[in-house]
Amino acid sequence: MNKLDGKSLDIVSQNIEKLRELFPEVFSEGKINFAKLQEELGTFAEDEAERYNFTWAGKSEAKRIAQTPSTGTLRPCKEESKNWDTTQNLYIEGDNLEVLKLLQKSYHKQVKMIYIDPPYNTGKDFVYKDNFKDNIKNYLQITGQVDGEGNRLSTNSDTNGRYHSDWLNMMYPRLKLARNLLKDDGVIFISIDDNEVANLRKLCDEIFGEDNYVQEIIWEKKFAPQNDAKYFSLNHEQILCYAKNKSNFIRNLLPMTKEQISRYKNPDNDLRGVWQSDNLTVATYSANYDFPITKPNGDVVNPPHGRCWRTSKDKFLELLDDNRIWFGSDGNGVPRIKRFLSEVQQGMVPISIFYYPDVGHTQEASKEVKALFSDKKY
Repeated sequence: MNKLDGKSLDIVSQNIEKLRELFPEVFSEGKINFAKLQEELGTFAEDEAERYNFTWAGKSEAKRIAQTPSTGTLRPCKEESKNWDTTQNLYIEGDNLEVLKLLQKSYHKQVKMIYIDPPYNTGKDFVYKDNFKDNIKNYLQITGQVDGEGNRLSTNSDTNGRYHSDWLNMMYPRLKLARNLLKDDGVIFISIDDNEVANLRKLCDEIFGEDNYVQEIIWEKKFAPQNDAKYFSLNHEQILCYAKNKSNFIRNLLPMTKEQISRYKNPDNDLRGVWQSDNLTVATYSANYDFPITKPNGDVVNPPHGRCWRTSKDKFLELLDDNRIWFGSDGNGVPRIKRFLSEVQQGMVPISIFYYPDVGHTQEASKEVKALFSDKKY
């Protein structure tokens, strides 16, 4: 005879799982959105005031927390500092929300660039509820500096019904206060991964304005595939970039690499210095830019079918007279235009993918931090 396990059948859970299989889109943070379920079943609530809105449980409280005064005070630790009288650096240890509040007066609209690396909400990061009455005590409990029944050093499990909401409630006041510190031409970079990047983008659109979105940067954080990955080897993280006011934001150029500079040569000993040749044709066809060119060896060349030269005939003759057209060392090549290193912009436009050979990876970063702290625990 088969033994009974003594447990009753959880009919509700089974029904929920069946619904999840049929309508995965109606589940949010582990709970059923019954309004969405009605829509999936063909029942729509008429709302003439429908509009896009990004909201979550606790949003109003998160806004209020951003507006409450700080309960802490910055205390100088001269004995723990280096070069107290001459250093240009400021290191602050404490709850970041309290610190941001304390900096509002002294550093309002004074910061050119902010970089933050918040918890990614992976289930391993602790995400806590801010207590605006005594956030210092809250911070000490979280970091394990005090014992007590109120100590919270825990994970934000995805089984928590407010998994995303808790994270958003933690982020909202911090980003709101961080924005106040930025100069009018300031910019903020925020590291994140797939767990919350979608929510972070919407949150930043609300706080900074979607018109001030600059770029989502992909950082190649690993140099080798993770062969035990269930689906894809996750080798990247994201960095969101927002400007305080994009119309005032001026981006810098990256320095050219040795490999890029080495592409410039001077085979004809041009007095203007090294150069590299560029294609003289373009795909946007215009009959006015389609004309025959006679090469130094007497041969005549036309642009390839469907293409034309990038200049008019008069402009081409000007470039030719200025020794800016290259036909190859033997004069028999297809005409190309000379680009002088001295005339190109001194730097590269940054690209939206940061490859690890250029910016490093996580293992390299760990080694650098350990070396900085003499291999002590950090």
